[in-house]
Amino acid sequence: MSSSQLDLTFQALADSTRRGILERLARGQATVGELAEPYDMSMAAVSKHLKVLEKAGLISRSKQAQWRRCRLEAAPLSEAQKWVEKYRKFWELQLSQLDEYLKEGLDNG
Repeated sequence: MSSSQLDLTFQALADSTRRGILERLARGQATVGELAEPYDMSMAAVSKHLKVLEKAGLISRSKQAQWRRCRLEAAPLSEAQKWVEKYRKFWELQLSQLDEYLKEGLDNG
C-alpha cells in the first residue's frame, strides 16, 4: 500500500461518524438512508462522509433501481492493521525490556 493510500485510510478513520458507518457496513450492505439514520445530520453531510470513505477505498457504492447501496471494502483496513501491527510489536518489545530491567533492579536491590 502506498503512503498516500495509507494517509487516506487513516484520515477517513479519524472521524467517529465514518468509523460508525464502517461498523454498520461490516454487518452488510446498506442504503445511504440506512447509514444516515443514527446520525443527527443532513443527507448532504452524510454524503460527504461517504465520499471520504469512498476516496479512501473503504466503501464502494452501487445503484439498484432508485437506491444507492454501500458496501465495506476491507482491503485498506487490512493494510492499515499491518502498519499498526509493526508498532505494536515494537512497543511490546520495549515494555518487555523495561519489565526485565525492573525485575533486575528489584533482584539486585
